[in-house]
Amino acid sequence: MTGSVDAPILLVEDTPSLARIYVEYLKKAGFAVETAETGAAALTLIETRQPRVVLLDLQLPDMNGMDILRRVREQDLPVAVVVITAHGSVNIAVEAMRSGAYDFLVKPFTAERLVVTVRNTLERTRLEQIVETYRDDLARDRFHGFIGASLGMQAVYRIIDSAASSKATVFITGESGTGKEVCAEAIHRSSPRFDGPFVALNCGAIPGELMESEMFGHVKGAFTGAVADREGAASRADGGTLFLDEICELPLDLQTKLLRFIQTGTVQKVGGTTPQRVDIRIVCATNRDPLREVEAGRFREDLYYRLHVIPVHLPPLRERGSDVLRIAEHFLTEYAREEGRHFERYSPDAADRMATYHWPGNVRQLQNVVRNIVVLHDGEEVTPEMLPPPLAGGSGPGTRPPQVAAVEAPAAAGHDGDGGGAPLNGTPAAPPAPPSPSQVRPLWQVEKEAIEHAIRACGDNIPRAAALLGISPSTIYRKKQAWEQGGDQQRA
Repeated sequence: MTGSVDAPILLVEDTPSLARIYVEYLKKAGFAVETAETGAAALTLIETRQPRVVLLDLQLPDMNGMDILRRVREQDLPVAVVVITAHGSVNIAVEAMRSGAYDFLVKPFTAERLVVTVRNTLERTRLEQIVETYRDDLARDRFHGFIGASLGMQAVYRIIDSAASSKATVFITGESGTGKEVCAEAIHRSSPRFDGPFVALNCGAIPGELMESEMFGHVKGAFTGAVADREGAASRADGGTLFLDEICELPLDLQTKLLRFIQTGTVQKVGGTTPQRVDIRIVCATNRDPLREVEAGRFREDLYYRLHVIPVHLPPLRERGSDVLRIAEHFLTEYAREEGRHFERYSPDAADRMATYHWPGNVRQLQNVVRNIVVLHDGEEVTPEMLPPPLAGGSGPGTRPPQVAAVEAPAAAGHDGDGGGAPLNGTPAAPPAPPSPSQVRPLWQVEKEAIEHAIRACGDNIPRAAALLGISPSTIYRKKQAWEQGGDQQRA
């Protein structure tokens, strides 16, 4: 036996003169080759060296090459076999291909024919491996707490897989209810820190004056009510993952302290004097556009670039296609078991309503809807009559047009505030006079006022305003940026 230890090509040929010729052909083409003269030697090399391609002569002194081919297939070895024989016939070729051969060479053959066959075999196996990898990924309909097989979620799964082994900070964005904490937990459970603590801290749910203590801890007597030493979230997450939810809600003074903590890796309790070194990975999330928060001066730019290392965007439920019903069926089974109900499925009409609904509250809203159905009803099948408003036909957030008409900019409507109703005496109101050309304003101004009114009505929650207007949040951000940059010269 001769050749390279890591040879990707194994030549099984019992005629030494032919073996030398074939090896020379392949080496000139840049391949590393190893040879075997018997079937037993070939099997040993296949199992121990795992070559990428085996060039297999069928007539061997100790066994038939077809037996080696069948052995490779039975053990499902990652080896591509090209059969070589001097007894070329249709029957032999068909039998070899049925047994799993990639190709068939009949002696004598030229150097070019041999090299082309080997190259084609290597390329085919490479493409098959790529396809198999994507098939495995695209087949995932569950992943560490996530339910969904849509392309958008497959992209999320792949990012989590790639980022999990790193210590780099992950920045998760997405509308409320899309599963940002589920994503953070998936990153933690997929990482080498999976057996360490996962500590979540909601930066928007804790009063600003208490946030520093919650994050870094405090010593006894540091402030009124500090009756004992307390560990902060950063210390509790030592050796694991710290998840900072709604990071854009963090006050600016605490953003400075968080930046220092990330840079030094040390924690100092409120009222304390001794810094403590901790080993944590930070994962953060927000339902806002973090870059817009930086531009508005509400989020430190240097902290943004420290945190925004690996971005993960969770798609809203309305963009996830069949995932809606897949998730709804999961919750139906789970809640029916918890509540002792008999639900097994959705009727076609009920499923259609759920699939076409806009879901402004995303997975959290879907979860609440299914819980409502299961608690208030029973039966084997969920029918449209069991669906709560607005899925049952009522109006409400998430019903697409005509919701847009409900969010108006009063100034754009041209009314004087009397409500526009009919006179009390029942006399039909006279038709309004047509507006004069001077009353007609550019469309972009009307659109701007409508969008700004919707944002104010939703408490500055842009994703919520976008859902009511029937547009995506990115459209609002883009238009706001254009208005700020272009002043009054913008066009719709």
